[in-house]
Amino acid sequence: MAGRDVRRLAARASTVTHESKMDCVARIAAGADAMGVDEILIVREPFRIAERALEWMSLSAKVTVLDIELTHDMSDTARAISAFCEHGVDHVVALGGDGTHRIIVKTAPNIFLVPLSTGTNNVFPLTVEATIAGEVAAMGAKGLLPQERLTRRVKVARLTIDSRVQDIGLIDVVRIENDFVGNYRPFDPLKLREMVLTRAEPDAIGMSPIGGLVDPVGADDDCGLYVKFGEGYSRQVPVSPGYFSDVHISKTSRLPLGHSCELKSTGLIAIDGDRLHRIEAGERVNVEINRDGPHVYDVSASMRYAAKHGLCSRTE
Repeated sequence: MAGRDVRRLAARASTVTHESKMDCVARIAAGADAMGVDEILIVREPFRIAERALEWMSLSAKVTVLDIELTHDMSDTARAISAFCEHGVDHVVALGGDGTHRIIVKTAPNIFLVPLSTGTNNVFPLTVEATIAGEVAAMGAKGLLPQERLTRRVKVARLTIDSRVQDIGLIDVVRIENDFVGNYRPFDPLKLREMVLTRAEPDAIGMSPIGGLVDPVGADDDCGLYVKFGEGYSRQVPVSPGYFSDVHISKTSRLPLGHSCELKSTGLIAIDGDRLHRIEAGERVNVEINRDGPHVYDVSASMRYAAKHGLCSRTE
C-alpha cells in the first residue's frame, strides 16, 4: 500500500503503482540471481505484486512464496518480516517509505537491509536502482562483503508512553494537538508542538527538513535533534511532496545518543508520518535515540568493493 494514500489528493505526492513495484521486484530478483543465490523468498499479499513479478522469469534461484495471515493493515508487514526471519532470512530488500520501513525495523532490528524508496516520505530508504540493490543483498547474503566496512547500524528513536506504549521511529517522533489518530492528510503546522528527529535533512520532505533547515543532522551524526514549535523564527518547509507550509520554530537543540527527552503529556504522537498514539492526561512521554537499528548497506561502496575484488565477474 506504500505510495497510495490520500496525500496523492491533499498534496502532490507521486502514485507508486503496483506495476512499477512489480518492475522493481523483477529487477531485484534479476540482480540477486545474477550473483548466484540459491533461493529468493517473497510473501503472498493481496495484490500478488511479487508473485506476478517473478512467475514468468527464468531464474536459476528457487522462488519460495510464504503465506501469512492478512488483516490488510500495517501489521501485515510485521508478519511478513517475521515469516522471513523464521525461515532463516537475514538479508532483506524492502520497498516502501519511512512508515513501512519503521515496521520492518521494529519487527527485526538486527537484519541486513537494503531499503528502497517507493513511499510518500522517503528520508530513510535509498534511491538506488533495484537491480543493483538485488546484487548487493545477494553478495551480502553469500558472505562476500565485509559487513563491518560496508554497513552501518541506523539510528532509532525509542518512544515510551508510561508502560502502555513502546514504539520506534526511524526519522521523527512528533507531538501534535487538535488532531486524531489515523489522519493521513498533511500535517497542519499550527498543530505541531514538539519533535525529536534522528535525522534533520535539509534536502528531505516531511518533518525532517523542519530541523534540517535550522541545524542539519545526518545519518552518520551520533546525535539527534529536538525541535520546539512556537514563536521565534519561521521556515518555509516542504511538509509533503510539492506542498509547502510556513513552520514556526521556538528552539532546537541536539540530543546525544542515549539521552532521554521528555515530551509534554498532551495531544497525540505521530511517528514517521503516521498519527499513531493518543496521550492520556498525566502520562509520561519519553524519547531516546540510539544506534541500534538494522545494518543498512552502503550500496555504492559495496559495488566498488565488488568491482575491486572481481565479485561480479563470471568464471568459466
